[in-house]
Amino acid sequence: MLSRTAENLFWIARYIERAESMSRLIEMGSRMAMLPTFAGREEWRSILIAARTDIEASPDHRVTEAEIIHELILSLDNPSSIASCLKSARNNGRNVRSAITQEMWEALNDGWARLANLDELTAQRELPSLIDWIKQRSSIFRGAAETGMIRDDGYNFLRLGGALERADMTLRLLDIKYYVLLPDIDRIGGGRDHHQWTSILHAMSATRAYQWVYRGDFSPWRIADFLILNSSFPRSVHFCYQQIGHFLNRLNHGYAPQTNSHAVAQEMISKLAESDMSEIFRDGLHEFILDAIAHTHRLNSAISESYYFEPGYAVKY
Repeated sequence: MLSRTAENLFWIARYIERAESMSRLIEMGSRMAMLPTFAGREEWRSILIAARTDIEASPDHRVTEAEIIHELILSLDNPSSIASCLKSARNNGRNVRSAITQEMWEALNDGWARLANLDELTAQRELPSLIDWIKQRSSIFRGAAETGMIRDDGYNFLRLGGALERADMTLRLLDIKYYVLLPDIDRIGGGRDHHQWTSILHAMSATRAYQWVYRGDFSPWRIADFLILNSSFPRSVHFCYQQIGHFLNRLNHGYAPQTNSHAVAQEMISKLAESDMSEIFRDGLHEFILDAIAHTHRLNSAISESYYFEPGYAVKY
């Protein structure tokens, strides 16, 4: 497969997954912002921090829902906004039109068409239904890929990109908890703390799966354990890295001996398999998350180098 085709498919999946994950970030911020706000605490600011945007609001400026909608949903100046992601996914899909199915192309095209004509007031008024629609478009695209694509290298690169982006965004969703909680560390374990942790589960569509495993015990370390170390839940970091390893192995069958990307992926897979959540909490959940995010970005660079993706071919971050 041509490296440019592989890169387009890899980034289509990342952009689609990022658009959905950004909608989940906003959904979680919206749920947290509905709680009474303590002095010095800003849930919307925490969303900007976790999303790694270039916006630097002054300490005296209170970040609003309207600013979040502009920056993270509609702004084409932010390469990670939902509109930018859907536009980039569509452009990459157009470049490899013969490598994707008609249903996949329609999902990409329809997703961009709606946001291209959406104004900020309408987006703010219809925010809950808009978030649901974005998640549905992502599911439609993935469903079309699962039921229509031949299991060849194109499919492997598509799934590889999706798993990598999902791991990164699960870590960012968890990192919001650190920024939201930091000013009120004495409140850990209270009702607000409980609501914030359960909001993470809700935003990741993980509530029912979590209850099945832990039977209603919503302690912070169990929620973190489920979203990081559980090997069966599709959005956990461990599960995503297992998928990354699987699709890298499938690609390895058709190419040269294992590349550096395999070694980088296996390093994290082994670390997650051997980690214990009590140790992670003791050493610092935030520090673990930052290290894991950095490792995921290093893996992205290793994959690009291994399969000759062209630097700058698509806006990545």
